[in-house]
Amino acid sequence: MTPTTTTTTTPPDPLAPAKLGPVQLRNRVVKAATYEGLSHQGRVTQDLVDFHVGYAKGGVGMTTVAYCAVAKEGRTDRHQIYWADEALPGLRVLTDAVHAEGAAISAQIGHGGPVANPKGNGLPALAPSRYFHKTTLSFAQEIDHAGIERVKRAHADAAVRAIECGFDAIEVHLGHNYLISSFLSPKLNHRTDKYGGSLENRARLARDTMRAVRDAVGDRIAVIVKMNMDDGAPGGFWLDEAIPVTQWLEADGTCDALEMTAGSSLLNPMYLFKGDAPVREFAAVMPQPLRLGVQAVGKRFIREYPYRDAFLLEDARQIRAAVKLPMVLLGGITDRASMDLAMREGFQYVAMGRALLREPDLVNRIAAEPGTPSLCIHCNKCMPTNFTGTRCVLVDRTTTRSADWGQPAGYVGS
Repeated sequence: MTPTTTTTTTPPDPLAPAKLGPVQLRNRVVKAATYEGLSHQGRVTQDLVDFHVGYAKGGVGMTTVAYCAVAKEGRTDRHQIYWADEALPGLRVLTDAVHAEGAAISAQIGHGGPVANPKGNGLPALAPSRYFHKTTLSFAQEIDHAGIERVKRAHADAAVRAIECGFDAIEVHLGHNYLISSFLSPKLNHRTDKYGGSLENRARLARDTMRAVRDAVGDRIAVIVKMNMDDGAPGGFWLDEAIPVTQWLEADGTCDALEMTAGSSLLNPMYLFKGDAPVREFAAVMPQPLRLGVQAVGKRFIREYPYRDAFLLEDARQIRAAVKLPMVLLGGITDRASMDLAMREGFQYVAMGRALLREPDLVNRIAAEPGTPSLCIHCNKCMPTNFTGTRCVLVDRTTTRSADWGQPAGYVGS
């Protein structure tokens, strides 16, 4: 009788070099996209450069610039970067500065859709169907077919411009009920044309946009899809529909990796983050009358969910089982143990957000001492700071950055 041989695959070392699509990374740790609030009038400031250089010096394999809108009306903040000519020189300064520290850099691209700020943009917000946004106190308009085609082209153009500016990767935002995500949601998409109704129709914009992006860039840049597993809202997009959509994207061959996320900036913003709900801090940065509204009923909208490490793993492993694409595990990655867990579960990369806001050099310190714990307490008070410069409020600013948080220190690349 011939003995049976069993082969086991050793999980990769998360701090060893790896490839993501065409890009060589020094390790498998990605600084997750956390909107910085440090651009000004759509242009890069020295503050924004310093923000990302801090993570590059701190040891990440790649840092992600969030959020670079593909169109002016797609911005969620009036100072947000979009891919206009005047933004490009500063973006080149940013990518060069990060590369000088040995890290790669990714640009998160997308269209805010119903999450966009119509007052700040001076343009109507767009959605699959007419929608009233309680935060902006305005209606998002239903986007027509000409607008849909324009948005597809805008994503492809943004991807090409990212290459021109020296980015190593792009992360296409298909989550959080931004425009493409809102098309996926049956709660927000009430269309009766080829973009509404069945899941195949609701996924058409996502697939067509990714096809446009891939056709425009080929293999010149890594292409990551960030997509919801669920919206965290009854009647919205859920895991049972996310699984086939990721399988379609894989079959289409339009991305190099998947990063699965959750929650809705419109309907349930805290669903992604887990931990404390800083209602008072959110109210403090809101203009009136929104401030009074948040103070009065904010706990109904800014809900609280218990935190645990690797909190998205349970759902993400179901996507992992359904596709062969490389995957980035996001959500509660705080230490070497959670990194190793992700590798054992078949994920190729991890994304860290709040833990790095608290300690930009955390990856270097974990590399030096694997038992290093994260100091992040998941209070989420960093979230309201994206109006004034995203930061951990528990750390003396002078100990982590030389930048003047949220105060434009002059445009770069002019």
